[in-house]
Amino acid sequence: MNVEQARFNMIEQQVRPWDVLDFRVLDTLRAVRREDFVPQALREQAFSDVMLPIGHGQVMMPPVVEGRMLQALAVQPGEQVLEIGTGTGYTAACLASMGGQVTSVDIFADFTEVARHRLSGVTFETGDASAGWDDGRRYDAIAITGAMAEVPESYRLKLNEGGRLFVIVGEAPVMQALLVTREGEDRWTCESLFETCLPHLIHAEPRPAFTF
Repeated sequence: MNVEQARFNMIEQQVRPWDVLDFRVLDTLRAVRREDFVPQALREQAFSDVMLPIGHGQVMMPPVVEGRMLQALAVQPGEQVLEIGTGTGYTAACLASMGGQVTSVDIFADFTEVARHRLSGVTFETGDASAGWDDGRRYDAIAITGAMAEVPESYRLKLNEGGRLFVIVGEAPVMQALLVTREGEDRWTCESLFETCLPHLIHAEPRPAFTF
């Protein structure tokens, strides 16, 4: 595989046509070596427009979703950024490349341990962000990299004023990617960005409906 040609094709044939036009995002996708964060057995598919399984029933998001998420969050240098769902560490690397001061949390210790060895300058924590984990801080941007049943109130409250939260909500086969912005202490706006589908974060699955 010609890695640089594959990276070029990913950006020009997948990401850019999906309305990812922010040059900072495109530069980040060029600079962060996606292939280094993909499981070795799937390295040939690193630039494909598919979800890649990474273990524990979790996936690496397709490049187009990564690009739209980075563009929506529009992280600026020095901003405090929280990532929920470390996975391979690729998203954390992209957020940090855009200048964010990143804290990344995952329920699986092996994910955070591997990512910690891959990346410097990012804080990794192991904990269940769907139930109980809370560092008591507010953030300028929050990226939730797996689906949730609904927009989590606890993470809306963790936004600074002007802060942005990216989250994918709903149930398969069609989910909505949302951008929630905190406009004031008690005021938020919510924008629907696009339809997609991802596995839910652990403990963030929809509750089963009761039938009688």
